[in-house]
Amino acid sequence: MLLKIGELAKRTGLTVRTLHHYDAIKLLCPSGRSESGYRLYDRHDIERLHRIQALRRLDLSLADIASLLEGDSTDLQTVIEQQIALLDLQARRTIALRDRLQGLLKHVAGNVEPDLSDWLVTLEMMSMYDKYFTRDELATLRVLRDAANKEVTSQSKALIAKIRGLMDRNVPPDSAEVQALSLPWMALVHERMGGDPRLIRKLDAMHRNESAVQALSGVDGAMIDYMATASMTYRMGIYRKYLGDIPMQPSLEQFAKCRPRWLELSAELRDMLDQGVVPRDPAGQRLCAEWLAVGVAVWGDNPAFHEKIRLAHEKEPDLLIGTGVSKEMIAFLEEGIGHLVRQPHRRTGTSHG
Repeated sequence: MLLKIGELAKRTGLTVRTLHHYDAIKLLCPSGRSESGYRLYDRHDIERLHRIQALRRLDLSLADIASLLEGDSTDLQTVIEQQIALLDLQARRTIALRDRLQGLLKHVAGNVEPDLSDWLVTLEMMSMYDKYFTRDELATLRVLRDAANKEVTSQSKALIAKIRGLMDRNVPPDSAEVQALSLPWMALVHERMGGDPRLIRKLDAMHRNESAVQALSGVDGAMIDYMATASMTYRMGIYRKYLGDIPMQPSLEQFAKCRPRWLELSAELRDMLDQGVVPRDPAGQRLCAEWLAVGVAVWGDNPAFHEKIRLAHEKEPDLLIGTGVSKEMIAFLEEGIGHLVRQPHRRTGTSHG
């Protein structure tokens, strides 16, 4: 059976122009021609066209379809993986859009007309958050955001504005004015991220890298570093009660260098705890060794000194606020490092950023 191009187009629901294009790119070439020069398609051509149509339903490109029809199984695996990744991305975007529409619907259903400028700002911020946070993390952030009432949000904006004013006046982070804002700042970080170091680390990166977020929130990398120094200076005041009147500047300088690595290790440790890793596992021992190395870089390697630091962490809850480090994490580190050095009595500092 031979079909002319018009008959084939009619039977398959395609246009003659589409079939001409398939011929031009060598995807589907007719097996014969009539005496008048018309394209003629035989049974094998029709079978190939049905395969092309089936693959098109998977949203594959014509180039990918051509490759697959050549029977290359490696190409088939690659194309399928690409399609799954694309569908996953589309699903995430669809879910994000649904969540945003649900937020808008809340306002409308509550007979509250959404302020257009506020809504656009929210959408822009959410788009930035999508780049850094997973779906589950975004759900957690929404719960934390909803838990914060308008008064807390207003206080947060006022706090950020005060800090920006001090920075603009070049007030040093160890001044009394900035120190007075250190604990509120640490509490803000803790509340917004639920004390989760993975979220703190991603929020840190987002505010450093995204100019839109910086403009909308008022927080940028310079402010994060400014308040990190201020917060550590505040904590140093607490440490002095246990360490005595010793020079703190070297530790402050080392802390600034080590803070990014501490954030990474804290996030990794949180994952380990969620996965049920125990301190004596190889992965736990590796992390504890890296944590120990950072702690020694900041505080030195005097065991008696580290014991005092451990006692400070045990007695002073303010030392943990805003760091992403929990008591559960400290217990993991103490057990793991104790096993690592095979001297359980030799504690080491589990300080944090």
